[in-house]
Amino acid sequence: MISFLSRLRVGYILGCGLFLAVAMIAFSAYKQADGITQVMHWTVGGTDREAVLYIPQSAKTQATPVIFMFHGHGGTMQNMFRTRGFEKLWPEAIIVCPQGLNTPGQLVDQQGKLPGWQREPGDMNDRDIHFFDAILDTLRHDYNIDDKRIYATGHSNGGGFTYLLWAMRGDVFAAVAPSAAVSAHVIGMLKPKPAMHIMGQSDPLVKPDWQTAMCNQVLRINNCSREGKYYDTLATIYTSTTNTPFIWYKHPGGHVYPPDANAVVVKFFKSVAKP
Repeated sequence: MISFLSRLRVGYILGCGLFLAVAMIAFSAYKQADGITQVMHWTVGGTDREAVLYIPQSAKTQATPVIFMFHGHGGTMQNMFRTRGFEKLWPEAIIVCPQGLNTPGQLVDQQGKLPGWQREPGDMNDRDIHFFDAILDTLRHDYNIDDKRIYATGHSNGGGFTYLLWAMRGDVFAAVAPSAAVSAHVIGMLKPKPAMHIMGQSDPLVKPDWQTAMCNQVLRINNCSREGKYYDTLATIYTSTTNTPFIWYKHPGGHVYPPDANAVVVKFFKSVAKP
């Protein structure tokens, strides 16, 4: 199976470069009933990076969960934030939607005119891994972060980057939830972790067979049962002997993210914390 997946070098998990975080400013903030949404900037190795963040009013005084959300190739942080609405589903959590940089793809946009995320470990010197590290360092410095409840999700290219984060920063996360993604490069690096995968059964880009192969590998890594049980509409849960369950969300659509999955992802994240 790994040899099969190794041929699926899907280009929406994109390469990036090495940078060190040196500064951060915030602007465009607006208040909501439960918190503040703002755009924050980091200078990472001389390159400006930015993210949309929702910060609960209680984030400085109470242990606060964090959800990282990564857009697909060609996407934006603003659209990711708007379409997920996680700040409404879990207003007590910090929500982070980073913005990718223009990066060449393998399946689409080979000239790299659209933004995305690195494809594998060391790709372009781990530009986006260092960006993630910079964001998390800032949150830990400025807020009362619950280190047992940090999560990541992403769609397509962002889903592949979520798998990459699981591989390279797995100890950080309580759970992950990629969508419409595979990452053959990191299978051997994954350690058991509660996970959810969202798959379109008619996906014309990231083929359902590819995603099924990836999910079967995760089931094996997580020591999951062969038989699943109902978890939610379109979602099946596979229990685990290592307390690392896997949820497989299958919708009938293509290479799209189903809005109904938002509540299921948050339900799953709320149910899982690191020991």
